[in-house]
Amino acid sequence: MSRKRPSDDGDELLARLGALTAQARERAELQRSRVELAIALQRGMLPAHLPTAPGFHLAVQYTPANSGLSVGGDWYDAFTLPDGRIGLSIGDVQGHNIDAAAFMGQVRVALRALASVTSHPGELLTRTNDLLLSLGTDLFATCTFIRLDPATGLLESARAGHIPFVWATADGRSGIAEGEGGPPLGVLDGVSYPVARHHLTTGGVFVLVTDGVVEGPALGVDEGLDQVVRLAGIAAVAGLEATSLAAAVIRGAERVGHADDAAVLVVGHDGVVPRGA
Repeated sequence: MSRKRPSDDGDELLARLGALTAQARERAELQRSRVELAIALQRGMLPAHLPTAPGFHLAVQYTPANSGLSVGGDWYDAFTLPDGRIGLSIGDVQGHNIDAAAFMGQVRVALRALASVTSHPGELLTRTNDLLLSLGTDLFATCTFIRLDPATGLLESARAGHIPFVWATADGRSGIAEGEGGPPLGVLDGVSYPVARHHLTTGGVFVLVTDGVVEGPALGVDEGLDQVVRLAGIAAVAGLEATSLAAAVIRGAERVGHADDAAVLVVGHDGVVPRGA
């Protein structure tokens, strides 16, 4: 009876190991390619420029998830409405893949398109919800939409399952915006979204975030929101620019090791109107 020599067994084992290694490498490269495509798709759909208004400043920050080969569907957007007011949105799509990134683009485009028909925050989210349901997808998104009137500083907001935003004033007050919200977009039919109204006073700031900013392995949502409240309060009292506050908020998210994408949108009112404006 023949018997393989030890060297033959070793060669066969090495060959099998080499084949398994090659397969694992191919799978890793495929997953990496998918992630890179999703990131490119996601960032390509985010706005290249933000609108401007005398006395008001917008600032954004975004960082991808820092664990695993995954990418979420977080987005932010800001655009000028037909009547001269400014539309602001921020949100998060369920999932961490190309489908989530593509669905994010659909939600963002839907909000922009429907805002030309109605910019009322509650009606806009209702119409967007109906449109997404008509697509028949299993995905859903949380979202906050705000309509800002630069002439008065009035902000009208509606939330679809999204975490509340943070506010702070120059006189040292700060907190989390109160107000009832509705369910995420793309889940339930016939939903209405309540509208809350706030005023952005001189020196004040509003901070909109996705959950990757306020939740991570080392931080719960409540603690994360409290951290943003503290940063916003310090920035408002110290008169820091919106860009500085946005950078500070995203650094806080990075320190707690956020496991999801993180997006920040800051609206600041310095009350300084350029001559001739």
